Amino acid sequence: MEKKLSEAAKKVVLKMQQNELTESVIYEKIAQFAKGEENKQTLLRLAKEEKAHYHIWKSYTGVEMKPQKGKILKYTLIARLLGFTFAVKLMERGEENAQIEYNLLAKEVAESAQIRSEEEEHEKALLSMLDEESLQYVGSMVLGLNDALVELTGSLAGFAFALQNTKLIALSGLIVGVSATFSMASSEFLAARSEGRTDALKSCSYTGIAYLITVILLILPYLLLPSESFLAALFIMLAIVILIIAGFTYYTSVAQDQKFGHRFIEMASISIGVAVLSFVVGILAKKFLGIDL
Repeated sequence: MEKKLSEAAKKVVLKMQQNELTESVIYEKIAQFAKGEENKQTLLRLAKEEKAHYHIWKSYTGVEMKPQKGKILKYTLIARLLGFTFAVKLMERGEENAQIEYNLLAKEVAESAQIRSEEEEHEKALLSMLDEESLQYVGSMVLGLNDALVELTGSLAGFAFALQNTKLIALSGLIVGVSATFSMASSEFLAARSEGRTDALKSCSYTGIAYLITVILLILPYLLLPSESFLAALFIMLAIVILIIAGFTYYTSVAQDQKFGHRFIEMASISIGVAVLSFVVGILAKKFLGIDL
């Protein structure tokens, strides 16, 4: 039986009802391909709770709804590409804003306090789901990413003025980058083995892959632009550095519940600072060594 609501409250309830139904379907779909039986069961439990919330809201509105196909497609695609933990935590972030709406509804909807409590339990349940392989090796990826950004950004910036030719810069950067990839991966392997870890090979693979992808992305502007456009390539490379740092920092901040701003500023400042210093070194080396290529 439909329960009486004010117009303002009904609009909020209709919005929540739609979200609960859609999110229950998203959880069910992600559970179908999430690895680990415990993860699957947690996702299915969340789906069941969201569906129960939908029926509570329906008792107030009397409206039968269909899930939002666009939102379902969006989050299932994110889950496949970036991992289910990132996808569901990104979706749950939207429910933080919903807490304000729950408070406004408290006077008209008695169940809103119960639903709010269950939503908070969702967060605790999700924290226990951080056992995806990709998240277990975030430290290895950060190591490879940080080292590649700092070392290669500095090298390419230094080469930019010293060589003043995009193709020579790309060649030099590629040699440095590939050599450093193997060096970093092997160092990670030896460090993991010395700690007695059985996942040394997997750990060094994540480090090496993160390093190599970064190398390719940073060298790309020098390969694509004309030989004389070394300064343009340098600025594009620095823009790519910022985008890589922003993207990876956002991913880890969502998946691991960390602050975005501080980590982003720290990583960006180090990489750009090293690039500026290396560019100055390149200018000085060319001037005092008297080498003209």
